[in-house]
Amino acid sequence: MTTTHIGFLGLGSMGAPMARNLLKSGLEVTVYNRTRAVAEAFSADGAGIADTPAGAVVEGGIAITMLSNDAALEAVTLGQDGLLHKLGKGGLHISMSTVSPETSKKLAALHAANGSLFLSAPVFGRPEAAAASKLWIVQSGSSDAKQRAKAILTILGQGIHDFGDDPAAANVVKLSGNFMILAAIETMAEAQALAEKNGIDRAALASFFGQTIFACPIYQNYGRTIAERAFEPAGFKLELGMKDVRLVRDVAETAMVPMPLADLLHDRLLTSLAKKRGKLDWTGIELVTAEDAALR
Repeated sequence: MTTTHIGFLGLGSMGAPMARNLLKSGLEVTVYNRTRAVAEAFSADGAGIADTPAGAVVEGGIAITMLSNDAALEAVTLGQDGLLHKLGKGGLHISMSTVSPETSKKLAALHAANGSLFLSAPVFGRPEAAAASKLWIVQSGSSDAKQRAKAILTILGQGIHDFGDDPAAANVVKLSGNFMILAAIETMAEAQALAEKNGIDRAALASFFGQTIFACPIYQNYGRTIAERAFEPAGFKLELGMKDVRLVRDVAETAMVPMPLADLLHDRLLTSLAKKRGKLDWTGIELVTAEDAALR
């Protein structure tokens, strides 16, 4: 037995607008958040409110998780009152968090043993993109899971890109992308420091490159944020960036892939965390570059 009921677990800066878009589309949605007060705000939008992860899902239904890390994902899936057994035969778990490929493999196997499906579907895009249903979604898993998830993912994003049957593959793609974004942030921070030290306006530099040879959202949006040092409120917290870089390095070590640039980015993030900047946007690593150049 299957049903279109959706349990949405994780109502942070990304999960909240995603859940609201599902509610706006007319779907039956029950939400769960570790802090219940956050979930209660969704009752006005027509959502059911659950006290436990299991309470958010129904047998044969769909669970969507958008959580901060592997531990949180495993807790709501496998912990006390977790969703795994409640979801049951015919259920589908769409994991949209940035987590380790090994965690996805583990959860996919447990869901298969329980008669349910598992799909890795992490996203690219900041909270404003989530609110506008403009996320880029990468997916991997069984064809049955993809077919059932397609209509839902179409509501949440502007495009779905498939990376095969291995549930870990989409997580590798997501980690690769986040590594590339952070590398671009470091590049822009260093370039802007070089310009500023030579009397060139940082904002003008960012605007020029964002309109010409680097005319893409990463350089346009992050370039402006770095130039303005608009690191609060955080669209993606620096401390979460460190979590992702740790995952990148773990995957690289397992695959025996040297990534010296990832090591540099790890050091930038570690220095930033030591300076109590974990709640800033991850573009805040620019402050370390500025300090190294005696600009702060």
